[in-house]
Amino acid sequence: MTELEIMQQRHSVRQYADMPIEQDKRTVLNELAEKLNTDAGVHIQIIYDEPKCFDSFMAHYGKFSGVKNYIALVGKKSPSLDEALGYCGEQLVLKAQELGLNTCWVAMTHGKSAAKVESGEKLVCLIALGYGAVQGVEHKSKPMTELCVCPEPMPEWFKAGMDAALLAPTAMNQQKFKFELLPDGSVKASCGTGFYTKLDLGIVRYHFEAASKKKTV
Repeated sequence: MTELEIMQQRHSVRQYADMPIEQDKRTVLNELAEKLNTDAGVHIQIIYDEPKCFDSFMAHYGKFSGVKNYIALVGKKSPSLDEALGYCGEQLVLKAQELGLNTCWVAMTHGKSAAKVESGEKLVCLIALGYGAVQGVEHKSKPMTELCVCPEPMPEWFKAGMDAALLAPTAMNQQKFKFELLPDGSVKASCGTGFYTKLDLGIVRYHFEAASKKKTV
């Protein structure tokens, strides 16, 4: 299965079945998290078999049920932290999907996390993880032309990147991002203002770069 096919299959899931994640799948996810932490200098943690975080008023308000595993996106406070965690977190999301698991990015509708947040660090977001009771549904997307600036004819690699970016999850499905093909052939990625837009930018940047095979600036 290609990474684009994994992106197409992956949808946000809030209801989970009472099925533990097998040890071999935990090992794959743990090793990827460790690599991302090393490469990006963040402190992502995967918490297994811990139902308390999503057994709260806010979690029930967010229509979450059966969540016993989650990914905690933690790192040292900095202006670039949210974007870095979005970029790394989405790699774990897609790996989980490849392993047959389901996920959902969760901003505020959860209780107290069991993650260790050291001095100078902050917890930015959680990702629910497990076997979905359902597989989720495709989200609506803005037209591609609203989310990019590119001279005609659009290069195939740029369109591939945009097709992938349109599949990326964003907070409240707001899609406040834009990719611009510059005259020198580089791609500028930017985001608007609002809650979690920098986190979203990291997520969509990973999608664009994975599909286009081009780094963004």
